[in-house]
Amino acid sequence: MNTCKTMVLMVTLSLMLVGIGAILGGKSGMTIALVIAFGMNFISYWFSDKIVLKMYGAREVTEAEAPELHGMVRELSYNAALPMPKVYIIEQEQPNAFATGRNPEHGAVAVTTGIIKMLSREELKGVLAHELAHIKQRDILVGSIAATIAGAISYLAQMAQWTMLFGGRDDEREGGNPLAAIVMMIVGPIAALLVQMAISRSREYGADAGGAQFSGNPRYLADALRKLDTASQRIPMNATPATAHMFIVNPLSGGGFLKLFSTHPPMKERIARLEKLSI
Repeated sequence: MNTCKTMVLMVTLSLMLVGIGAILGGKSGMTIALVIAFGMNFISYWFSDKIVLKMYGAREVTEAEAPELHGMVRELSYNAALPMPKVYIIEQEQPNAFATGRNPEHGAVAVTTGIIKMLSREELKGVLAHELAHIKQRDILVGSIAATIAGAISYLAQMAQWTMLFGGRDDEREGGNPLAAIVMMIVGPIAALLVQMAISRSREYGADAGGAQFSGNPRYLADALRKLDTASQRIPMNATPATAHMFIVNPLSGGGFLKLFSTHPPMKERIARLEKLSI
């Protein structure tokens, strides 16, 4: 169900990009939209893992440096029928973790020093299993593509704003609608962001279920999420909104209206689903 929902949302996001390009610039706008999307997705596919790991100062650790952490990842990778990913540690007090890599052969798992200190062995095992499920289901690639398409839509809207400010364009020649273009400049980026967030939330449920299977006990992850939810609100993290969707819990705090733009499902719902699996 989550896979079908993700596919529908991805198609919706892609059609939005092409449609907004057409409204803002006619045929030439549509072409620009496709070129931008292709270029951004190419960069995202090949370099997003290196970029995000460097962004957070992640340091790769060997089995000699972190034998217990490597042992857990190796055991869970075997359970998930995955190649052994690279293991990284991030010097951050907030307990959190994420996975990256364009495919299972180039997977990487990163955990903060805070999560290693806070969680029990079983709870950390549940978190690592969740991250390996993301790799198994290729969620990193899906999330990266969704983020770049949403970014391309925002970029197009900004380009259109500058074009209108400095000379505009020949609407009659392009067959564009100035009023529709103005609406799209305002609504388009917001709608794209909402769809991107929906994709991210859908994939989190799938990774929770996969993690429960790979670890052998859904309660490992459920117990970990309870601790992480409380700690993430209490301990700040130097994170960016563009990468918040990658973490197991949202590293950014926010409530009320901002929940519409949340990259993660409600924590109570995630825990409830995991507890149902353990019955």
